[in-house]
Amino acid sequence: MVHYNSPQRQNNYKILSIDTSCDETAAAVTVGRRVLSNIIWSQVDVHRPWGGVVPDLARKEHQKHLGEVVQSALTRADANSKRFQLPWRINWDTIDAIAVTQGPGLAIALEVGIKKAKELAKKHQVPLIAVNHMEGHLLSPLARNAKAHIPQREPSTKKMPTLGLLISGGHTQLVLVKKIGDYQLLGETLDDAAGEAFDKVAKMLDLGYPGGPIIEKLACQGSPHRFQLPVPMARDPSLNFSFSGLKTACLYKLRAIPKKEKDRQFLADFAASFQATLTKAITIKLKKVLEMHHPKQIFLGGGVINNLYLRKQIRSVARKHNIHVFTPYSRNLISDNAAMIGIAAFFKAQRGEFVKNINLLDRQPNLNFPFQASLN
Repeated sequence: MVHYNSPQRQNNYKILSIDTSCDETAAAVTVGRRVLSNIIWSQVDVHRPWGGVVPDLARKEHQKHLGEVVQSALTRADANSKRFQLPWRINWDTIDAIAVTQGPGLAIALEVGIKKAKELAKKHQVPLIAVNHMEGHLLSPLARNAKAHIPQREPSTKKMPTLGLLISGGHTQLVLVKKIGDYQLLGETLDDAAGEAFDKVAKMLDLGYPGGPIIEKLACQGSPHRFQLPVPMARDPSLNFSFSGLKTACLYKLRAIPKKEKDRQFLADFAASFQATLTKAITIKLKKVLEMHHPKQIFLGGGVINNLYLRKQIRSVARKHNIHVFTPYSRNLISDNAAMIGIAAFFKAQRGEFVKNINLLDRQPNLNFPFQASLN
């Protein structure tokens, strides 16, 4: 084991990470900022019949699959290390730390991952790192692939301040990164998150679950100008978001239209109109924050940034301010995953932020700012 005070830690600290924050059972192995494996066992098919995540089902699926997912992460990481002729073997003798999501998330889902992480840390006598799930999303653009290929343009850990725009099923946040580990929350949703709004509107349209990808696909065939929907908090001077009013406006508009008129083109046009309105609400706040804080780069994180239309509009705003926008190098790093937890954990290890008493570590389903998970 490389001691966390060793200079070797700077680039080669090997972390096995676990994320069970919601409905994805995930484990990963990272070496510094390199992702050697990122295994995700999706529960979407389990929850689809219910139109959303059922907490007790999520817990049972995590309990059923986490052990094999952890082993797969180790096996895949070692295979990739050999494949790319890297100087490490990945096994329990070489893992330097365990990292786990402490929150935010579903309480009974978080509990499964934390219990497993404690067991592994004690069994293999390695330190434990507790990570805030949203810090994982925030720092996910800093991940590199197994070969550590550095593109011509990559995000910097030194270009500060950096703006983080986090858009997920449970959160919509604007975060000012003064330096890695020093964050300021500038704005957040006051009610529903953007991802939740996508799911709820998809349900109103009887499109199925999860709603985000379905609405995005439909919207490509529709007109965003057919339905006039209110842009939430467009005139509000703060940097906060609100999507409950938009969701309610969609409900009332849909109720007023006869079912016989709701053909496929109607669905496509409504999806496009909703998507454009929600995106405009986000870009209005983005413009304000760029003018107020003048960040040097933008990090995008959270599952909703899989939406190509949303990313395109964000990049359009950023270009007008000559700011580069960075997203994770892989789609598997955008939605919930454990590799992003490993990246956040690596920076915490550099700062010596390890759990002091493993027995006291507990889930924090409402963990928010500051991005400081437990050090007890």
